[in-house]
Amino acid sequence: MKFVMITGPQAVGKMTVGQELAKLTNLSLFHNHMTIDLVGQFFDYDTPSGKRLVNLFRHEIFEEMASSDEEGMIFTYVWAFNLQEDWEYVERVTHQFESKGATVYYVELEANLDTRLQRNKTENRLQHKPSKRDIQWSENEMKDSMNEYRLNSIAGEITHTNYIRIDNTNLSAREVAEKVKDAFTL
Repeated sequence: MKFVMITGPQAVGKMTVGQELAKLTNLSLFHNHMTIDLVGQFFDYDTPSGKRLVNLFRHEIFEEMASSDEEGMIFTYVWAFNLQEDWEYVERVTHQFESKGATVYYVELEANLDTRLQRNKTENRLQHKPSKRDIQWSENEMKDSMNEYRLNSIAGEITHTNYIRIDNTNLSAREVAEKVKDAFTL
């Protein structure tokens, strides 16, 4: 069992890299908006009910995957490195898989803001993330979050063995996926 967590700020390319990595491996892609947009039809994600349901669905899917005979999964997550609760969440998910014998891999993506603003409008992103279709709102959220959260790690902050950080500003999603596949022999 393999669990690949792809982190990075909004519109850095987590889902698109995950799609390409899924094509190169036998891993399933579970991008974070699969639960956010599902629950968002009933509750805003920023409400206690929204967060509880998103976390509940994710936990149960992770539990089933970690206990299955499947080869593994790719999961995308916006990790706010300045929030202790995000560190705790990553550790809980890591433990959920490792306790069942899985190997966990961490991929951190980074790209400059101009690149992310362009990626925020791509057809693929808008097709798979309905809540991002209001471009002006999405861009404002992206810019505002930069003032509140630190969405990339500081060098040396992530100490896990299976970790890679990639600046994908000038790389295609396929190129990044190939780097990840090769780095971890997936």
